[in-house]
Amino acid sequence: MSQTATIDRRSAVVAGFLVVVTLMVAIVGSGNLKWFDAALIGYLFGTLFAVFGVAYRYLVWLQRPPTARLNRRGWEAFRQKGRRGANAVALPGLVANNLLAQNFIRKRSTARWFAHQLVFWGCILAALVTFPLVLGLLHFESVGDHGRRYEAYAGPLATIQFDSRSILGWLMFHALDISAVLVLGGVFIFLSRRLRDPGALAVERSNDFLPLAGLFAVSVTGLALTASNLWMEGRFYIFLNTVHALTVTLGLMYIPFGKLFHIFQRPANLGVAYYKKAGEAGTQQECARCGEPFASKLQMDDLKDVLPQVGFDYSLAPAAAGEGSGNYQDNCPQCRRALVTIAQSRRVGGFG
Repeated sequence: MSQTATIDRRSAVVAGFLVVVTLMVAIVGSGNLKWFDAALIGYLFGTLFAVFGVAYRYLVWLQRPPTARLNRRGWEAFRQKGRRGANAVALPGLVANNLLAQNFIRKRSTARWFAHQLVFWGCILAALVTFPLVLGLLHFESVGDHGRRYEAYAGPLATIQFDSRSILGWLMFHALDISAVLVLGGVFIFLSRRLRDPGALAVERSNDFLPLAGLFAVSVTGLALTASNLWMEGRFYIFLNTVHALTVTLGLMYIPFGKLFHIFQRPANLGVAYYKKAGEAGTQQECARCGEPFASKLQMDDLKDVLPQVGFDYSLAPAAAGEGSGNYQDNCPQCRRALVTIAQSRRVGGFG
């Protein structure tokens, strides 16, 4: 039966509250909008929409049966009595390995890992610069009568002074250009793989190129602004600025609905790591057909409980249970393939 999509009111309220908090931070942190740049108003609306969309979708995602179970088991494993200290000590290593270095991708392909690193760190750098600027939490003031010397302010707090023509000054004012180059490097590697790798071509979908196109457009139009300022005497600057603002705003609005949302799902993998470790330390599930252990009993019990909630019931009929047990999930992967072969043979009246 088809179900009509409805709005989760509780999640919408929480997401709306986060938008209000973000707006209040912008107002207070920018000195009651004293340091807010009106030219960035479009970026602000895109940011607020992205905050609402990401928060809403994340809260709804956490309510899905598989995600809710993994979330609960992850916290239970992290707070497991007698393991809390060891788990806390292991957390920085998991963050560095799974979230920052993303070594799980390196095992699949070095090129894919390098592309992910370029895009990841490029986006992180861009976010660290863009959002404080948009919210008015970061601004620069000239120091004294020297037109080349500036001081950076985080809200009302003065931080560092630098010469605009020094290496530090160049890095400060070209941080977004650096992030654009990093992102473009990753995008080109991804495009090369998607257009040439047989495995990627076999599973390609029409919307797989959309995130890459968005990252490409934001990066190129941002670099074009710098090119116009440095080498074209400001020609086409207003037009390029409008196009860049449009691409950034559309990109922010796309995040909650596209593949880039996995950025916010990835930290949940830390809970999965604790969950797997707790399962490995506990009782192991033995195959009902061959008797060999193949997974943790904790994981298999959760799997048999959650799958029916999402429409996949693998309970076996009494006649079929004679081949193994009362649930198809109680059999190891090798025996599952054997059971499928046996069932197909019976269906066609035997092979040979």
